[in-house]
Amino acid sequence: MNKKKSSNSLKAIILAVLFLTSCVGGQVGRNNSEEYRNGMVVSAHPSASKVGIDILKKGGNAIDAAVAVQFALAVVYPSAGNLGGGGFMVYRSADGEIASLDFREKAPGKASRDMYLDEAGNPITVKSLYGHLAAGVPGSVDGMVKAHAKYGKLSWAEVIQPSVDLARRGFPVTERQTRDFVEEQEDFKKYNPGKSYYIKDKWVPGELWVQDDLANTLELIRDKGREGFYEGPVADLIVAEMQSGAGIISKEDLKNYQAVWREPITGNYKDYKVITVPPPSSGGIALLQLLNSVEPFPLRRWGYNSDSTVQVMVEAERRVYADRASHLGDPDFYKVPQKYLILPVYSKFRMSNFNWDKATPSTDIKAGEVPMESEETTHFSIVDKAGNAVSVTTTINGSYGSKVFVKGAGFLLNNEMDDFSVKPGSPNMYGLLGGEANSVQPNKRMLSAMTPTILEKNGELFMVVGTPGGSTIITSVFQTILNVIEFDKSMQAAVSAKRFHHQWFPDDIAMERKALDSMTVVRLTQKGYKFRDRGPIGRVDAILKTKWGYYEGGADPRGDDTTLGW
Repeated sequence: MNKKKSSNSLKAIILAVLFLTSCVGGQVGRNNSEEYRNGMVVSAHPSASKVGIDILKKGGNAIDAAVAVQFALAVVYPSAGNLGGGGFMVYRSADGEIASLDFREKAPGKASRDMYLDEAGNPITVKSLYGHLAAGVPGSVDGMVKAHAKYGKLSWAEVIQPSVDLARRGFPVTERQTRDFVEEQEDFKKYNPGKSYYIKDKWVPGELWVQDDLANTLELIRDKGREGFYEGPVADLIVAEMQSGAGIISKEDLKNYQAVWREPITGNYKDYKVITVPPPSSGGIALLQLLNSVEPFPLRRWGYNSDSTVQVMVEAERRVYADRASHLGDPDFYKVPQKYLILPVYSKFRMSNFNWDKATPSTDIKAGEVPMESEETTHFSIVDKAGNAVSVTTTINGSYGSKVFVKGAGFLLNNEMDDFSVKPGSPNMYGLLGGEANSVQPNKRMLSAMTPTILEKNGELFMVVGTPGGSTIITSVFQTILNVIEFDKSMQAAVSAKRFHHQWFPDDIAMERKALDSMTVVRLTQKGYKFRDRGPIGRVDAILKTKWGYYEGGADPRGDDTTLGW
């Protein structure tokens, strides 16, 4: 008996040592069935992830796969995947070249500052949220054309064809999608008289869904590139749709739209370099501000979601969202004080007035003085065999955008005009406040919270990350990064972890159920913090390059998100 106990103890010790040595740095032990070294795609839908990984296996690079996934999502994930929306891309090549592409929508040329106000100057919320007038000029197609022209390897037709096939031949709808379609039936009928898209008496999970009009549109884009969307039959259909519903997007707006390459924002968090998106997204600046704000504090020692960790993160978020409301907008129209906002000393000053003993009322927090997206966005992360990495967040804003389909073309239009400050000081659909920097102007890009991001460690690729979630995008990316770097979570565990969020106003901490333990909530409540339970926060899709050189994916369990690698 003694020998048996001794043998069992020895086995237990050996197993414990093996486990600990396999989890250095918080990365799970290597599993031979999951050592993906040749590439990885993480997206919101299994069919889109498969399209991306097939492109990589075919010899395409990360940009080829990104373009293919973007168009595939327009077919299989219409609540956020799109032709009629826009987004942002952050790219890092295997040799360290970095780039950022802004394909955010623009206000039409006929837009005006007070177009969503009544005679008394009050916001008419429904006008910026639903129907034809809510739509900005789409940027997704031009963005993908520009990305492919600069970095693509396969032919344009090769990367578009998979989305054509998905639309023409059909794909099985998921259970989650059938629920969405049923819930949206009333709005689809209301805003689409005379159209039958997505409208039917019953949806069955797994049924084959064919979209012929959308397939025709994709074939024109495949054959004619940019002109297949912004000119010719599709442009005619968009303008006809505008005219049918008192919209204001014109042929000139479509023809003149151009995505823009912008210099990425870079900064550091401890030993990590952060490469992220610049304005007109607020996400990159806000993310660096948040990381700068918490870096001086010993989060690792305090522990994951301890009361001290949560308090510091919330106070940082409170101040950063106040800055967002006043200082951020389209850099082509407003001089954004970017270099000052992302200075570590600026964040240190902003955090200097918070009190450990009690919550700082948001009414006491104003924007710092500096020299002078329901949350249906979607994100995908891709790394190819050579190590090129792409982080893309794309959106039509609300779930199914403006609810308006382009008749004959088969795709939805965005409702991004609500992302402007319709009236400075009035909240948008996500409760975010804004000022003059983000007021409505013709041909201006609306402010965004999208935060596609890539991290390096010691000059090597470390993480590709991003998420949908409207105003919660920034804090979800922030928490996911900290979960890995500070709290030693695997990529999947970091993505799956429950989240909380503060955005200055409303002055409360929104949290997923059981995101924080009861004692943490009690301690912070005693200091004056207010809590509000809410549904899922974000759908993070991320990739981590482990210390062993293989890729570890994190696909958010809050959706149908899927990791595929090879």
